[in-house]
Amino acid sequence: MHTKALSANGQAHARRAANSQAVDLGARAGFVARGVIYLLVGVLALRIAFSGGSGKQADRGGAIAEVADKPFGSVLLWALGVALAGMALWRLSEAVFGQAGPDGRTPGKRAMAAGRFVFYGFVSYSVLSYATGNRGSGSGSSDRRTDDVTAKALGWTGGQWIVGVAGAVVAGAGLWIAFRAVTRTYHKHLKMAEMTRRARQAVDVVGVFGGAARGTVFATAGGFAIAAAVRHEPGKAKGMDDTLRSFTQTPAGPWLLALIALGLAAFGLFSWANARWRRT
Repeated sequence: MHTKALSANGQAHARRAANSQAVDLGARAGFVARGVIYLLVGVLALRIAFSGGSGKQADRGGAIAEVADKPFGSVLLWALGVALAGMALWRLSEAVFGQAGPDGRTPGKRAMAAGRFVFYGFVSYSVLSYATGNRGSGSGSSDRRTDDVTAKALGWTGGQWIVGVAGAVVAGAGLWIAFRAVTRTYHKHLKMAEMTRRARQAVDVVGVFGGAARGTVFATAGGFAIAAAVRHEPGKAKGMDDTLRSFTQTPAGPWLLALIALGLAAFGLFSWANARWRRT
């Protein structure tokens, strides 16, 4: 009985820690950092659309390198890395204790939170490693990494199926992201009542446009992975940079990439809106 009481007391302390102001601030700092990265990716993609990009990568690695080149770049990278670590810890607390909202403790929600914890933990590690001088961490080409991973996977027994299923999952995630943006599902995660009418309108513009653009990029990248699996050609799979560049090869030319680039920048602004009004 005493042991059960201690266990319950420990769980209560852990839950209070998960709901603490520190975790809340970490989550909001993480949204700010995510917004910075997406804004930079959008700007880099816009440069590529009309000037070829001058060798810049329109992906997370390119964004990190862009920050590093600025005055006090190392300090800014440390701030980004720590903020993303805060986001990772918030997602971990959601995985362990559940998210805000009536359905936040379902197994599916916890599993998604756990996946996001791993993702943001990796991104934070990459940024902090780059800040400490490991220039090979975080800034490498997403296209080269995608080619290497795809080639290795295709060499395994059943590798085509593995790559194909992974591509389908990414494509499905992209469609899901776009659908949730267009249907404004994000409303339930934001403190809409605290916004002015003009703020709500602005959030909806960047939320719908930004989410749809982000979902389109994911869905397109997933489609390329499926093509790589079907043709057994690793080079058909594309990272974020090559996926974005592929939009210039459509009949719309660079204008479609410019539209997607503006959408990614809008998603960066939407991330900042989350930093202000997200329910944590």
